[in-house]
Amino acid sequence: MITLKEALTKSNEELAELRTELETKAKESGLNAYVGFESSGEGVPILIKDNIQVKDWSVTSGSKILQGYIAPYEATAIKNLKSKGMMAFGRANMDEFAMGSTTESSFYGPTKNPHGTDRVPGGSSGGSAAAVAGGIAIAALGSDTGGSIRQPAAYCGVVGMKPTYGRVSRFGLAAYASSLDQIGPIAQNVEDAAILYDAIKGHDDKDSTSADFEIEDIANNINSDAKLTIAVIDNYISEADEDTQKAYAQTVKLLKEAGHTIVHKNMQNTKYDIATYYILATAEAATNLARFDGVRYGTRGESKSTEELFFNTRSEGFGTEVKRRILLGNFVLSSGYYDAYYVKAQKVRHLIRDEFNAIFEEADLILSPVAPTVAPKIGASEDPLEMYKSDMYTIAINLAGLPAISLPVAKDDEGMPIGLQLIAKAFNEKTLFDGAASMEKAVNYTK
Repeated sequence: MITLKEALTKSNEELAELRTELETKAKESGLNAYVGFESSGEGVPILIKDNIQVKDWSVTSGSKILQGYIAPYEATAIKNLKSKGMMAFGRANMDEFAMGSTTESSFYGPTKNPHGTDRVPGGSSGGSAAAVAGGIAIAALGSDTGGSIRQPAAYCGVVGMKPTYGRVSRFGLAAYASSLDQIGPIAQNVEDAAILYDAIKGHDDKDSTSADFEIEDIANNINSDAKLTIAVIDNYISEADEDTQKAYAQTVKLLKEAGHTIVHKNMQNTKYDIATYYILATAEAATNLARFDGVRYGTRGESKSTEELFFNTRSEGFGTEVKRRILLGNFVLSSGYYDAYYVKAQKVRHLIRDEFNAIFEEADLILSPVAPTVAPKIGASEDPLEMYKSDMYTIAINLAGLPAISLPVAKDDEGMPIGLQLIAKAFNEKTLFDGAASMEKAVNYTK
């Protein structure tokens, strides 16, 4: 597949042919990565996750409850994209309302991993990652609440980047957990990810959490020869399987050989990450999803009273995982449990951020696994707690609001990709991409 950098040099006629080719290949692939082939704008086609508003598109967040909804406005990330020679092309399959780690909770059915069609592509941005990995998208946008860009990128053997919280406007992104969500790129390589990140970032008055920083051109100034201090979290890796540990050790060796300084650290609060994340994320989700009631937009359940309307619409429209998280969120926010769970989780979130900051006093980057195993088989994650554990390496980064990038480093014996992630200090994306480019060169991963 042509890279994003190459595609930006093509004429409008060549790009039109490319879009036709992509649509044909996507329909023939059987991956179920696309749930629609709408297009908006002109330029290089970029696949858009189904929870990002594109004006006049059907945008459903992979849910039955939003069938029939047509976006009346455009997300800021899409406007920025269009101003940089790119266009929105196609809607990517996703876990319903971005709640899941496998893309199996989608109203449109599961997406398949191009490296093994009996495997999940990860989630919730599984359609975006599978399309890029399967050669049916040049690059894609996803959203990352607790690893939803990085984990599917690792499972599918592509590059996925989560920006610092506030770097990319959330205006036009369907909210799951507002203090955690970020839009980010999924691409074939580090340079393409930087190009797409540069295109979508920037301050936005429409987003009250948007950071107002000077815009720097990262893609044209990546230094893959930069020598950095990279922290290795020894107690992190012990939870991963043997193949991931082996790939991690080999990557550390290659980074040393490339001239980077490796420092060994431990993190004490990792055992609290999952509990903290699922308390805060579900609390915010319960609040954000209260707007889907059958009155304002989307599917409406048959009813004879207002109470019945709410009950029937939400019962029929939401899937099992979404209902589970709404119930959990309402529980932790309820009288008598708010202080015991929600307030305590906010305090632990602060401790997690402090622990990262302490490591960044001595290191430029942190190297971490993305997931404890390679992509599981479709249908294997029946226990929701097992699925939640697959986020163990990614959620702390969202809780701390840090930038991170996942890239493939090896394959297991069955040819399934293994990805690792680099984590940087808040708003230090330049160092993150420098380190990622160096790691990409050192590892020399072959697809």
